[in-house]
Amino acid sequence: MALSKAKIIIYRSKGQETIEVMFNPSEYALETSNQFADSEIPGLQTPLAHYTGGSESKLTMDLFFDTYESGEDVRKHTLKILTAMEIDSDLHAPPEVRFIWGSLDFKGNLESASQRYTMFLESGVPVRATLGVSFTSTQTMMEQFQEIPRQSADRTKQKTVKQGDQLWMLAADEYEDPAAWRHIAEANGIDNPRDLTAGRKLTIPRLE
Repeated sequence: MALSKAKIIIYRSKGQETIEVMFNPSEYALETSNQFADSEIPGLQTPLAHYTGGSESKLTMDLFFDTYESGEDVRKHTLKILTAMEIDSDLHAPPEVRFIWGSLDFKGNLESASQRYTMFLESGVPVRATLGVSFTSTQTMMEQFQEIPRQSADRTKQKTVKQGDQLWMLAADEYEDPAAWRHIAEANGIDNPRDLTAGRKLTIPRLE
């Protein structure tokens, strides 16, 4: 069964435009990454790395265009896609786009595009081109929070210190972030985080 044509949907303020690509890409690349930061933890010789956030996902590919047989200027097709990088006067930003091809459904913005023309008519009109495009994902704050399972403390609670407990261990357990031990220390007036006595009751504050 032949794979359906890929298409790009541009969501402008005055309505959406659907552009069917001339030829499906031969390949595409999806890139995602996470960011981590080191935190100094009392009692540990080396800092602990903790997750600080993720970066936008990126989709990159080359799109091929060929109008040699019809003699039509190939830029009539490539420029339709490039308009997704223009500022929408009502949005005050480039419009959001979606790239759909089979099971791939990527929502974002057209971040960059490179144009390469490789065949011309005798008149100089280009009839073959490769358009290298890069899309960057976009999600609203609400969409991101809905996707993330959060187990951090959402209310103030009490916890009894057990033998061998450290503040960074409690922070990792309650907040999923060992670097947040300072919140516990401040809430309990602890000046020396290494001086924890088993049996002591600690207030685990809510993180705003």
